[in-house]
Amino acid sequence: MPRSRAAKPRGSGVSPIPAGYEEVMSEMLGSEAHESMPALFIGHGSPMNIVADNGYTRDLEALAARLPRPAAILVVSAHWLTKGTAVGADEHNLTIYDFFGFPAELNEKKYPAPGSPAVAARVRALTGERATPVERGLDHAAWAPLIRMYPAADVPVLELSLDVTAAAAQHYALGRRLSPLRDEGVLIVGSGNIVHNLGIIDWDEDAPVAAWASEFDAWVAGCVAERRHDDLVEYLEHPLGRTAAPTPDHYLPLLYALAVQKEREDVRTVHEGIQNGTISMRCLQIG
Repeated sequence: MPRSRAAKPRGSGVSPIPAGYEEVMSEMLGSEAHESMPALFIGHGSPMNIVADNGYTRDLEALAARLPRPAAILVVSAHWLTKGTAVGADEHNLTIYDFFGFPAELNEKKYPAPGSPAVAARVRALTGERATPVERGLDHAAWAPLIRMYPAADVPVLELSLDVTAAAAQHYALGRRLSPLRDEGVLIVGSGNIVHNLGIIDWDEDAPVAAWASEFDAWVAGCVAERRHDDLVEYLEHPLGRTAAPTPDHYLPLLYALAVQKEREDVRTVHEGIQNGTISMRCLQIG
């Protein structure tokens, strides 16, 4: 497969490992054999998937059952937008209900997964101290899929924000810096949607699929299969790019997941489908 020529992070050498990090990770991994974690892109879609029983939620549950147990989970969130990059450094995560107009039962759900300041410090080091540790909790880009995948909420979870001042190529380059985490037992998850245009949506989950949404979703899938990361970084050059992703927030997490793809490593589609006529629910496993 052709190698991507997308922007690579500046600098060289090994990022420093914060004091105590290896001990904390060893404790979280326990006695299980250590293995490199895959990375994921999860299309999280409507908050209704928190309580729904459908093909998407069942595929998430099956995916988690196949994966090695992570020491921690780092979610690149479509719902945390900042100037500059931030990383969650909570010891104990609050559940953020960053949605409205949905049934009250969703606001009764809690996802009290612990955080990991140690992993946050490692993320800060890997990003050249660009990621500022903050205490914030988990928005639904993280906890909505994770409540289906790890319902016991017993795996430490932290989030990485999206810098609204950065270009897509800069996000991809920052994602590359996170690659060592996979070999340290951290599951990297980009959580967004490949196609996400709330201005053109049918609130019926099973609405007929818009042809343009299907076309762009299929184009992205083809680029992923052929490792055409440059094209995916330059997604706005596609005739449907601005329709499929009129704002970048839900698309950019895909670039973080793909940025940590290793040489000769395949990407597997673990769910494919479109909800509400235009929301791509495609989910990918890298490695």
